[in-house]
Amino acid sequence: MALAQRKPVQRLDAPEAAPALYRLLSDSALSRAALGACGFPLAMLDARIASRPLSYVNAAFEGFFGYRAGEALGRTLAALLFRGDEPLVHRLLAESTSRWKLRAWGKDGAVRHVEITFGAVHGADGQLTHWVVAFADRSEVERLRGQLEGLQALAATP
Repeated sequence: MALAQRKPVQRLDAPEAAPALYRLLSDSALSRAALGACGFPLAMLDARIASRPLSYVNAAFEGFFGYRAGEALGRTLAALLFRGDEPLVHRLLAESTSRWKLRAWGKDGAVRHVEITFGAVHGADGQLTHWVVAFADRSEVERLRGQLEGLQALAATP
């Protein structure tokens, strides 16, 4: 009784099996690695869902705001960082300006002065799929501004 010869299974993640799929998977892994390694807090909002829930946060976001990915994903940006101010986030997404200086709150309840930037991501069909949200820490700038204002007030008193 002869054993049937089995054909070797071709891996779908091998370049010769499906070059376009392999390139897509490689690009996706590269993009995730780049976002994860970025030292600035980053998040992604799912634009295909009306509430715009968070679909990704990087390690810098977790460290800066104190929310682990499991706590953040699926929640709205407003609920997580802007004390439930959904109209604010809707205005930010609707404006043509892409940068704002705002106050956000971390998990510990402390205010964080941030500059927030939005970038739209469109699918191959041209439809908006996600928003990338980047945060820059402005806490030190705001602390120095407060000190300067205090010194100016002190100098103005006779």
